[in-house]
Amino acid sequence: MSDEDNINLRMKLAALELEHADLGKAVDALARTGGDLLCIQRLKKKKLVLKDEISRLRVRVMPDIIA
Repeated sequence: MSDEDNINLRMKLAALELEHADLGKAVDALARTGGDLLCIQRLKKKKLVLKDEISRLRVRVMPDIIA
């Protein structure tokens, strides 16, 4: 993997982590204010999808090499 590819993956990873954190805050705010349960469930599902994508990218960026 080239340095440019690695940088692009790290930038995408950072953006996804930020979006994941923002969704967590949104879910918490909606839950506290008694927001729409369907909306909360959709946000939680999107958050889980992001978490899976973050995990896949972390493996590509920082492979677990056993020496």
